[in-house]
Amino acid sequence: MSGPVKTSVFARARDWWGEARANPYFRYGLAAAFVVALLDQLLKYWIVEIIRLPALGKIEISGIFDLTYVQNYGASFGLLSGGLASRIILSIISTGVAIGLLVWLGRLRRPAAVAGVASIIGGALGNLYDRIAYGYVVDFFDFSGLMFPWVFNVADMAINIGVALLLLDAWLTRHEGKAE
Repeated sequence: MSGPVKTSVFARARDWWGEARANPYFRYGLAAAFVVALLDQLLKYWIVEIIRLPALGKIEISGIFDLTYVQNYGASFGLLSGGLASRIILSIISTGVAIGLLVWLGRLRRPAAVAGVASIIGGALGNLYDRIAYGYVVDFFDFSGLMFPWVFNVADMAINIGVALLLLDAWLTRHEGKAE
């Protein structure tokens, strides 16, 4: 990398960091992302180590909801399942998404958008930890009684809630910046 380009990248990163540190929403977003990732990992620990769902396979709770242990080798809802190559690709994608959203989070000043981005970051990090540590993501919420054929976890829910919050934020702010 040449001198001016290198300086420009570092200058932009320094400017972003100064802006992010001064933004109270950034701190709240980081805290929320941490809480989501921690809650995801604590619940997975409880399911695997305390309840021992892997040995049981399934616990029937009601006609619409069960706890079912699934090792998800793909992305959300088992998409892109594969071997080591897909694990590496999905880990790189998750890391890239989390970093990109972290940069965006440093600039956001709208609560719904901050909550949405933080939820996605926390969910991505929760599932990324599983993928790196175990080679798969632990899923266990099973609503197949509602004709919902996928088993998922807290991180997956957080990602979907985050996307919904971003859509809500886009809808609420759709007229901002437009000439009247």
